[in-house]
Amino acid sequence: MEKNGEVSHTFAMSEFLPPLSRVSDATVNAFLAPCLRRSRWRIYGLQGAVFIAALLCSLLADAADCNALVLAQVQAMPAGGRYAANATALARFAQAVEVRDGAICVKPAGTAPNFCSEATYLVFLKTIAGIRFRPQLEPAVLKALCVVRQADGHGVWGRWNANGPGTARLFYELGLGRNFEDFAQARPGDFMKIFWTREVGCRERGHSVIYLGSELRGGVEVVRFWSSNLPGGYGEKAVPRTKIAYAVFSRLEHPEALARLPGLADADRYLSQLGSEPSSVSEVRTLTGM
Repeated sequence: MEKNGEVSHTFAMSEFLPPLSRVSDATVNAFLAPCLRRSRWRIYGLQGAVFIAALLCSLLADAADCNALVLAQVQAMPAGGRYAANATALARFAQAVEVRDGAICVKPAGTAPNFCSEATYLVFLKTIAGIRFRPQLEPAVLKALCVVRQADGHGVWGRWNANGPGTARLFYELGLGRNFEDFAQARPGDFMKIFWTREVGCRERGHSVIYLGSELRGGVEVVRFWSSNLPGGYGEKAVPRTKIAYAVFSRLEHPEALARLPGLADADRYLSQLGSEPSSVSEVRTLTGM
């Protein structure tokens, strides 16, 4: 609404703010900073107190929604860095993740060059790091989340980085959240594996991204996503929906299921063979619970 030449912002904050009961101060700051940069808010006296109270209530409103937390961490990620899936990128990626003082610590600023599965995994870890778990995650869980150059299909990172539905398979194995294919069900903040063709496995062409939404541009439906993209690295990109042959969405709904990590098999036989063997969309559906 515009009044006296100024814009007053009216919105339902519970629709997009992360739940305070789950998040750390750093996560709240990461979410609010871009909002404050983009808006001119003037808060005085009682009006300010009401605003803050509404903010806190909306943050507490939906303890099951992690998508806003994911989007907050996307906003906090650096931009650029150049795309390259090579040994240098992998080494810097491994150095960006460590366990310190009983918590997972993520420092993405030095990860240049970077690549797509690394980008989405860093956002996943930053989201996990921003959640106040009760009880806290065990040291064995935190250690399992670190990157030590695991082979495809091995450990958490090796599953995430594998060909095929790596992220979706991990979500299904641990019960982290549901997997689905329907764009109509997708929400900004869902993890997404794009397949540029219907091939899965050794002949696939894919992209690990975070879904930001779909919209019409010049009468063409486009899909917006964030990842490390060619050629520039971290950032947003949009492609015509028709360019995506197939996609799998994974929604983080139960981060507490990470407590099951110590019981996860060292390797997933299906994912570990996809670098040299073909698979199919029907097999993806079966092995990801869709």
